Amino acid sequence: MPTIPFGSSEEVGDTHRLRATAEGFGADAERYDRARPRYPAALVGHVLTEPRGSRVLDVGIGTGLSALPFRDAGAVVLGVDPDERMAQVARARGFDVEVATFEGWDPAGRRFDAVVAGQTWHWVDPVAGARTAASALAPGGRLAVFWNAGDPPDELAAAFAEVYRRVETGLPFTPWSAPQREGYAAFLDRAEAGVRQAGGFGKPERVRLDWESTVSRDDFLDQVPTAGGHARIPPERLAELLAGLGAAIDAAGGGFTMRYATLALVAPVTGHP
Repeated sequence: MPTIPFGSSEEVGDTHRLRATAEGFGADAERYDRARPRYPAALVGHVLTEPRGSRVLDVGIGTGLSALPFRDAGAVVLGVDPDERMAQVARARGFDVEVATFEGWDPAGRRFDAVVAGQTWHWVDPVAGARTAASALAPGGRLAVFWNAGDPPDELAAAFAEVYRRVETGLPFTPWSAPQREGYAAFLDRAEAGVRQAGGFGKPERVRLDWESTVSRDDFLDQVPTAGGHARIPPERLAELLAGLGAAIDAAGGGFTMRYATLALVAPVTGHP
């Protein structure tokens, strides 16, 4: 699901200031955990050379979805998240989670083999976050920030965008009005600029993993309220939005194939800034 507009670099660069949106996902944490897409296991190999026994810090761990492939590969994961409601779900999944914004979090002398952030780094100040990551990384460690970006078939994306234009959601942008897999490059640009400005890292590498998922009408509609800003849509407008999106999927046969790309920026630490 698109969560913010893909407009100017200034718009993307300011997303960490949208605290009400950034900390609003816990309003329905169980739905978020149930409906959001997972991350491909192949991502781990781009971040950790020896996953088993590695120490990983997950920034904005949420309900633990971004941490699962790392734990499944044998890593030990500690999470940081500003929302206690999300942290409770992650803890129930077996993760240790400390509640704090990453910019204000103290590693307290602890060092990690990787600092990762799945679908969250745009809510973090890119320079302050990179500096905190560098201070928490062990020699040879890596910062890896990544996002899932998905596009439905073009005709269905256009139908979704038209529904959003018709319904007065109050959102400051129109979801599905532009391809997501290309638009998310702005997040990578922002993250890379923050890493370079913070110092303490080597040359960042960009990684793209393409995959597909068959999405049913019910599964898609379950995910819609978890997108950024949607928790603030008035209930009657949200119901109208879901009805319109559901009608568009019905017209397309009741389901569709979402074409995903997991997009990552991976930067090796070279020293403390």
